[in-house]
Parts: sequence; structure tokens; C-alpha cells
Amino acid sequence: MRLSTQLMYAGNPREAADQVRALEDAGLDTVWVAEAYGFDSPTLMGYLAAKTERVEIGSAILNVYSRTPGALLQTAAGLDNVSQGRAIIGLGASGPQVIEGFHGVAYDKPIGRTKEIIDLIRRGLRRETLVHDGIFTLPLPEGQGTGLGKPLKLMTRPERPSIPLYTAGLGPKSVEGAAEYADGWLPFLFVPEKAGQVWGEALAAGKAKRHSDLAALEICAGGMVAIGEGPETKALLDFARPTVALYVGGMGARGKNFYNDLAVKYGYEKEARQIQDLYLAGNKRDAEALVPTELLELGNLVGPLSYVKERIAAFAEAGVTNLQVLPASEDPAATIRQLRELVD
Repeated sequence: MRLSTQLMYAGNPREAADQVRALEDAGLDTVWVAEAYGFDSPTLMGYLAAKTERVEIGSAILNVYSRTPGALLQTAAGLDNVSQGRAIIGLGASGPQVIEGFHGVAYDKPIGRTKEIIDLIRRGLRRETLVHDGIFTLPLPEGQGTGLGKPLKLMTRPERPSIPLYTAGLGPKSVEGAAEYADGWLPFLFVPEKAGQVWGEALAAGKAKRHSDLAALEICAGGMVAIGEGPETKALLDFARPTVALYVGGMGARGKNFYNDLAVKYGYEKEARQIQDLYLAGNKRDAEALVPTELLELGNLVGPLSYVKERIAAFAEAGVTNLQVLPASEDPAATIRQLRELVD
């Protein structure tokens, strides 16, 4: 099992990026850079490439609406070059609030867009001339634009002819698509014991159609990590409450919140409804208090060393190949070193 962590988009990400070299030395394998509607991910990924030597650098995620397939291809090739072959491109649909509110683009056909973009990036990295007719049309046909568009291929030679392409998704069709044509899957609020009942059929359906040229699907998931005895360690789980409440309660309107839907599928229908009602009404603290403790315990790795070992085994049993962790300690590098011993 590989180890990864994520640079969040709150605060000053440059300061967090400055710590990545120490985490790399401690045994971290991958660092993921979030984007949402804060700083863009590729800029920080390039900054990380200059400060590190071994760690993989991934986007988690670049949305499939605000950049054209050609721009995403250029970004993938450029990041892989400056990192000397360490780039991973995580793609996803984000949500209507961000795509239509921040980018002003209609939120439509997310699954089809993602599939076509992955195909175009892969073809582009092989320096094939890009001709495509689907949701995206390359080049534009006569009657659209100036009519002067011509088929082109990537001008520069990529560091690698193939870069890992991951997708983020929670719905059955998105997860099935990831298992069919992506190199990896980036779920969120992943609970190992409940993953099979929620995504088992979708993963199986996608893997049944998976192309033989692709390696086995990578799955990157995890949560907060704190190793220690006593109630003070367990109390650290409360630090995860605001994030869960934000996503379950506030990341989307009623009926359009994928994370709320996931909480319902996990069996927390009553709590999910109450959290959303409170959060949308502005009562964020009350919403946080209603996040089920069981959800926090199962989705994170917080407790004595023996318990953390059990949680690592549970994630591995659920198919996780890259354990994504957020150390809740004054010395994150020390936590990574401990985890490195546990997963090796």
C-alpha cells in the first residue's frame, strides 16, 4: 500500500507545500493538490516539483469543464516534464455550484465529458493528431468559428507517453466509468466497511469492461490519522466534523448534493437530512454536532496503534491501494514514518 496526503485549499497552500519535502523524506509516496475555487492546482504542482525529488504529484481534482481537452493535455505534459515523470492527473466533474457559479459553464454530461477527455489526453500524449467528434469536436467543423481550424498534435515531446489519469466520482455511473477506463479512482468520505454495498456493483461492472492494456485500478482513499492512547487522541476526531458537515450539508443544493446522497446510502438518512437542513440554514455548529461518530471512526484512522493497524487492514480489504492520510499531529513527518512501517 502506498501513502499519500493532500494539500487543502484553505489557508496558504505554499506554506503546506514547503513541508512536503520532509514528508517525502519520511516515506510519503504521493501528494495531491486540491483546487475547487481557490488557487489553481497546476501552479502549486509545479512549485512542488521544484522542491521534491521522488514523491508523485497529483491533481485532486482538475474539473472537466473550465479547461478544454487541449489545455488539460498541455497541463498534463507540462507537469510531467517539470516533475521528471512524477505527475498524476486527477479529473472530476466538481459540482453545479462551482461549475456554473464560479466558471459560468453549464453543468451537463459530466460522465461523457470525463471519458472523452481521458481518451483525448491519452491520444495527445502519444502525439497523435487530434481529430474527434463527440461532446468535443476537434477541429471545429465548417460553419463554426472561422473555419480555419486544422487537426494538430502536441508540439512538444512529453516526458512519458502515458501519464496516470484518475477520476473522482461517487455516483454509480461515475464509479463504473472509473473502473472501466481510468488508471485510478479518487473517492471521498470513503468508509471501507460500507464501500462494497455502495459501489461494489458499479466497480464490478466497470472492471468487466476494462481494457486489457490498462493495469489494475488504483484506489486512493483514507482520512485523518492520529496514533495514541487515551481520550485526548479520540477527541481529535472532532476536528473532522466541520469537513464532513460541509460536504454532507453544504456542498450542493437539496437533491443535488452527491455527498449527502452518499451519507444516505451509508445508512445515515436521518442525520444527513438534519445536517443539510441545519447547514443550509446557517447553523453550521449544530450541523457538525450531528455528524455520526461512527462515520468519523470508520472513515479515519484515530486511536491506539493496534486500532490504526486494524483500520489500515480494513482499507486494504476494501481495495484501497493508496492510503490518503491527514496527520493530526505536531510532527506530520513522524506520523508518516510510523505509517510507513505499518503499511510496508
